[in-house]
Amino acid sequence: MIPVPLRSANDNKKGDADMTQIPPSEAGNSTDMDRRSFLRTGLGGTLFLGTVSLGANLSGCATAPAGRLSAVGTRMDASYRFQFLTADDITLFEALLPAIIGPALTEEPVQRNQAIAGTIERIDQGIVQFGPANQAELRRLFNLLNFGLTRVTIARVWSSWPNVTTAEADAFLQRWRTSGIGLFNNGYIALTKISNVAFYGAPAHWHLSGYPGPPAWAMKALPQFENA
Repeated sequence: MIPVPLRSANDNKKGDADMTQIPPSEAGNSTDMDRRSFLRTGLGGTLFLGTVSLGANLSGCATAPAGRLSAVGTRMDASYRFQFLTADDITLFEALLPAIIGPALTEEPVQRNQAIAGTIERIDQGIVQFGPANQAELRRLFNLLNFGLTRVTIARVWSSWPNVTTAEADAFLQRWRTSGIGLFNNGYIALTKISNVAFYGAPAHWHLSGYPGPPAWAMKALPQFENA
C-alpha cells in the first residue's frame, strides 16, 4: 500500500499531510478515484462550470486532446499520445505541479523536467479511465482555469500559466483550499489529488511516500514483472 499525500506541498510544511493508503496498481492508474465525484458542485455549480466551459469553447480555448507532442521544445515523451489533456491543460499542470509536489521534485533540471512530464502523462492516463461524469467535471474545471477571463476573475491568477511562478501557483492553491466557497475547495482537492496520486504512484517515487516497493518474495515468484 502506498501512502499518498492529498494536500499541496505548502500544507505539508505546516504539519503532516493527510495520507491515504492506495495499492500500487490503483495508484498507478488512479482508477479508484472514479468511485466518487471529484467536484460535488450541486446544480448551481454545475450550471456555472457548464457556462464557463461554453465560454471557453467559444473563445477558442483548446478542447481537443493534445495527442503526440514533439520532444523538441517540450518536456514530453514524443511517443506518448495524450487522450484527454489538452495543450492548455498540460501548461496548467506544468505551472501547478512544482507547488503541489514541492520538495519531492528534484532540483536537477533534466530529472525535474522528466518527473513533471511523467506525472502529467500519468494524470492523462488516469483521467482516461474515469467515467464520463468525472471526466466532464474535470474538463469544466480545467476550462475555468485555462479561460483567461475566469483565470483572472475567479482564480485570481493574473499571469498566463506559462508565466506563473511557483509562489503564485501556491498562493492560488491556498486561496481555493481556504475559500468559503465549496466549489473552490473541491477544485483544490481535485487538482491536488490527481497530481499527488500520479506523482507518488510512479515506482521511482514510492520511496518518497515511505512505500518500500513490492516484497522480494513476490518479485521472485513473479520475475516477469520485475522490469515491468
